Amino acid sequence: MTDLGAPQPGLVIATHGRHCMVESPDGSRRICHSRGKKNEAVVGDRVEWRSTGDEGVIASVLPRRNLFYRQDEIRTKSFAANLDTVLVLIAAEPEFSEMQLARALIAAGAEQIMPLIALNKSDLVEPFERAWKRLVPYHAMGYGVLPLSLRLSKETDREHLLKHLHGKTTLVLGPSGAGKSTLINLLVPQAQALTGEISQALNSGKHTTTATTWYWVDQPSGTALIDSPGFQEFGLHHIEPMQLAGLMPDLKPHATECRFYNCTHLHEPGCDVQAAVAREGEAHQPGCIEPSRYRIYRTLFEELSQPKY
Repeated sequence: MTDLGAPQPGLVIATHGRHCMVESPDGSRRICHSRGKKNEAVVGDRVEWRSTGDEGVIASVLPRRNLFYRQDEIRTKSFAANLDTVLVLIAAEPEFSEMQLARALIAAGAEQIMPLIALNKSDLVEPFERAWKRLVPYHAMGYGVLPLSLRLSKETDREHLLKHLHGKTTLVLGPSGAGKSTLINLLVPQAQALTGEISQALNSGKHTTTATTWYWVDQPSGTALIDSPGFQEFGLHHIEPMQLAGLMPDLKPHATECRFYNCTHLHEPGCDVQAAVAREGEAHQPGCIEPSRYRIYRTLFEELSQPKY
């Protein structure tokens, strides 16, 4: 294939296999291919591409501010690049997994991306109260926690969300049943049609949902959403076990106060992390680590300490 014309700037708004959809500064879009067997570009990447007739070839991927991804024992899954925020949408029902929430927050922290937690279904009074109580420690850690009721007060929620997302590129993550599609359609009413157009273009007419897609909420202000699946399985094998405590805000201040500089916070004497784990009746006290959070730490530390094959 022969490259034609000078390199042009573009933004990757969707990917599928070796193909991606690139948007030019004038708003026009075209399918581009990677040079090699594997597509290195991800949604949110700024790229330079060259024209090859009706399509194009990615000439280079420009340096990234960050890359949000997960890694299990076998493979790495990249979600998106150059993010300002990761919005983790969970719901009062079905009951959310605190372990999966923690994994997403740790992955965001590792890339210095600001996370935001949104709890949907505030109209379900008792389940919402139980779920909100479980999030009290996260609020105390400094995470933003928003209440939502996407089924009822849609316009109020839209304005509430836009205040937090204005001018930012935000990746939306959420388990099945949390209301992610409702949220995307609330903020981007034309999202379904856009997804269909992009899917058909990238998949040669087959109407298959692309894995990750960029939507402009308000292009002049730079407000954009990226929709991506993959919340259920969230491996953190790209993170070293000794990094883990520093990526958990409730453990971090205690991790530097231990007797031993290489403390694992599992069994060593003089460990300030173990000493800070809340005893019975101390829940939600300043400076205390919730027992559920310490259990998450222990589980993840053991998981990340397994031999890598």
